[in-house]
Amino acid sequence: MLFPNILFIICAYFLGAFPHLRILAGLKGIKQEGDLHLAFMAQGKRLLAVIGVIIDIAKGIIVIVIGRLLDLDIAVIAIGGLSAVAGQMWPIFTRFEGEKGNSIAVGFIAALTPKAFLLIAIPMLAGVIGKVISPDNAGKPLKERLKFGGSHSLSLPVGMAVAFLIAPLMSALLGESPVVSWSYAVLFLLIMIRRITAGLKSDLVGNPVTASVIKNRILYDRSRV
Repeated sequence: MLFPNILFIICAYFLGAFPHLRILAGLKGIKQEGDLHLAFMAQGKRLLAVIGVIIDIAKGIIVIVIGRLLDLDIAVIAIGGLSAVAGQMWPIFTRFEGEKGNSIAVGFIAALTPKAFLLIAIPMLAGVIGKVISPDNAGKPLKERLKFGGSHSLSLPVGMAVAFLIAPLMSALLGESPVVSWSYAVLFLLIMIRRITAGLKSDLVGNPVTASVIKNRILYDRSRV
């Protein structure tokens, strides 16, 4: 069974790494730099941004569904989910420079432990609500409030960070396999590592890497607020 397990994990990586966002950007002539979800929104391509997120989430779900259909061990399935997330973060197709992994991680957790996900989704939802009701958004239409990026969206990355932080605990409290809980701990570390390192060099040209920068990247997914 060793070869099928390894093959599953490798295939999961390549599924996560498949550059669907860059393909969508290329079709629409969008500059392929930085976070493409934000690039779509910045250029008024909201539908593309939504499609991109849906595909991201679907990738995480597909890996888990296939693993279960193949009746693989839960540890192998969990590692496959992590492999898919890592593939989106560091895809071989784009010189290991990819996305942040949040959406595919959501699909991974939702498919592997649906009950735990309902609890984990609470801080995510709180982040969205905080974004909508932010004083900076006063008087703006709802579609404007729900845009990605901008100084008024700090609550959303915080909500996502909290969600991934509590994922191992929620999994353990609901009696999931210890392997699953540990995989969620690794997932949180991957999310944080990607937050800290994504685009860091270009973002800090001429500026030092300080404790404040690291804190802002961990909490708010950006160097400065």
